[in-house]
Amino acid sequence: MKRFKVILMGAGSRGRNYTDIMAHYSDRFEVVGVADPVKERREYIREKHNISPDKCFERWEEMLSIPKFADIAIIATLDQDHVGPAVKAAELGYDMLLEKPIAPTAEDCAKIKKAADANGVKAVVCHVLRYTPMYSGLKKLLDDGVIGEIMSVDHIEAVGNTHQAHSFVRGNWRTTKETSCMLLQKSCHDLDLIQWLTGKECTRIQSFGSLTHFTKENAPDGAPDRCTDNCPYNEECYYSAYKHYYNEGATIGSKRAVTKMPEPTDEQILKALAEGPYGRCVYKCDNDVVDHQTVNMEFADSMTVTFSMNAFNEGGRRTRIMGTKGEINAYENQAHIYSFADRKTTTVQLAPEGLGETIESGHGGGDGGIVNALYDYLAGIRKATEVSELDISFKNHLLVFAAEESRKNGTVVDMKEFTENLLK
Repeated sequence: MKRFKVILMGAGSRGRNYTDIMAHYSDRFEVVGVADPVKERREYIREKHNISPDKCFERWEEMLSIPKFADIAIIATLDQDHVGPAVKAAELGYDMLLEKPIAPTAEDCAKIKKAADANGVKAVVCHVLRYTPMYSGLKKLLDDGVIGEIMSVDHIEAVGNTHQAHSFVRGNWRTTKETSCMLLQKSCHDLDLIQWLTGKECTRIQSFGSLTHFTKENAPDGAPDRCTDNCPYNEECYYSAYKHYYNEGATIGSKRAVTKMPEPTDEQILKALAEGPYGRCVYKCDNDVVDHQTVNMEFADSMTVTFSMNAFNEGGRRTRIMGTKGEINAYENQAHIYSFADRKTTTVQLAPEGLGETIESGHGGGDGGIVNALYDYLAGIRKATEVSELDISFKNHLLVFAAEESRKNGTVVDMKEFTENLLK
C-alpha cells in the first residue's frame, strides 16, 4: 500500500480535522510539515504527528520556498489566502486537498485551475457532503432509477440561526470584502451537490436575497456594542455571547474558534469575548453578507431546480427530488420514497440516526469520507469523475458567481455565455 507524505497549510479547525483523520490511517498518510501563524496550532500538529521542528513554519511562503518534501499539500488557510499557496504548491508539483471554496473570486478560482492543469497535478476540493452516507446513499438511489428521470429538485440549506451569528455575523466570513459572498462560503457545497446528484449541467440561473435581520436597525434599545459590556439583554437574547461560547452547552468547537486555542481555558474565553469579534452584539457588527437567499436554475433536459439558503431555522438540509416514477424527500439521514406505481411511501435509512452535518460530527462522516476518497484518487483506485475533483468543482463554483451576478443586477444569467466570458 502506497503511503503519501502530507504538508498542511492552515492548522485551524478544518486542517486539524483532516490531519487528525489521517493520523488514524498511518499506513496511508504521514503528515510531515505544517505552516500556521498561531504557535499553539502549529504545536498541536507537530506533537500529534511527530513532525521535525525544521518542518514547522509560521508562513506558508516559508514552507513552499524549500524543495518539495511531500506528495500532498492540504490548503486550509482562510478563503482569501487560498490562491497564493495553491498556485505555488501546484508549481512545485504537489497534489492538493483544497478546502472549499476554491477561492473567493471567479478569477482566482481560474488561476488555481490553470496552475493545476499547467503542472499536471491532481486536486480534490473539500465538498465533504458528497462523501457522507446520507448523500452517497441518495446518489445511489437516483442512479438506480428509483424515481425515474429527474424532473425537478427543491433543496434547502437551513444555515441555523446560531451558525449564522457565529460564522457569518461575528465570524471570519461576515463580509464580502474580507472573504466572499455568503452563497460561496456556505453553499458552494449545495450547488455542487445538486449537480452531482442529478448528473446534469445548469444552463440558466437567477437569484434573489438580502441582509435583513442582523442589522443595526434591529438592535434592542439600550444594547451596548458588546455582550460583555453588561448588556441588559444577555438572559433573553438568543445570541448572547455567553450562551454560545462560555456557559454550559457551549461546544469545544465554538470555544476553539473564539480563542484560537486547541484547549481553551475559561480565562482565555472571557478575554477573547471582551476583546475579540465574537463578543460583539450581533446587531452591531460590520457584517454585510445576506441572511437569506434563493436561487432558481434550469438544467439540461429542462430539469428545474430551486435552492433556498436561510438563517432563520434550527439548521440542516432537506432535499426533495421529483421524477417520472415518484419522488424522494431526503432529510435527517433518511430517504422517504413515494412510488407512483403503488402510491406508497417507503423509508430508507441512509445513515445512522442522530449523525449530524456539523463540524463536531465530522460533517456526517464526510470529513473521513473525503480523506479516503483523496487516497483512492491519488492511488489510482477512483477516477476523477468519482471524486470532487478540481475541474468539476470549478464548474460548480461558477454557478455561485453567476447567481451573485443575477442577485445584484436583477438578471437571468446564461451559464454558457458566463463561462466563456470568464475564460477568455
